Amino acid sequence: MRLAVNLFWITCLMLAPSGVLSGELTRPQVQSILDATPADQKASFAGKSLAGADLHELDFSNADLSGADLSGADLRGAKLVRSKLIGAKLSGARLNLAWIMGADFSHSDLSGADLETLVVSAGLQTLPQEAATFVGANLSGAKLTARFNLYDMRGANLSHIRASADVRNQSMGLIRTEFSQTNLTDANFQGAALARVNFAFAKLSRANFSGADLSGADLTGADLTDADLTGANTAGTDFTNAVLRNTKGYR
Repeated sequence: MRLAVNLFWITCLMLAPSGVLSGELTRPQVQSILDATPADQKASFAGKSLAGADLHELDFSNADLSGADLSGADLRGAKLVRSKLIGAKLSGARLNLAWIMGADFSHSDLSGADLETLVVSAGLQTLPQEAATFVGANLSGAKLTARFNLYDMRGANLSHIRASADVRNQSMGLIRTEFSQTNLTDANFQGAALARVNFAFAKLSRANFSGADLSGADLTGADLTDADLTGANTAGTDFTNAVLRNTKGYR
């Protein structure tokens, strides 16, 4: 009986037009589809709407969510390991504590989303195969407190993100956003709050930091060739061994 119900919802999802399910697919229905998907196949919600849905702690590992509307969705603690979210709409979504190892967020809209304390690796260090992809993603105004080490974030829009480390109540050590060794070529950080963020050895060619707060940030060994620091707050910023060739606004 349960198998028949699960197959029914899978059939409905596959046959329905993209807009029909607009925010109407319930959490139990999503769970049924995930449960009924064979281990050697990928659950697909591509192009479907789960806007505002309660999806916290669901396992979407390896699922195809390309072009899906997840705006305002609750994805706290959800497993998005190796999932495909290319072009997905995630504006205002909550992804705190979500597992994103190997996920592809290329060209997705994460504007205003919460991405705090993400699970990005099985150990203390991110391995290359665990790095997620955010090429061309829109994270403008998002709140970030996580490690993005080794990620591919070329051309990402990170304008006005809130990523400054909060030094209050951190007796066990500073918890901060990290972009060390991340590819941020052509990224836009205009007006972003980046105090004490770690950019060590990041690729930041042509990155736009105009008007950003980089106070106390670590840019050790970073490549800032042709980057724009016009109007940026660089008080206490560490530029040791950074490449500053043709960097605009650097003082």
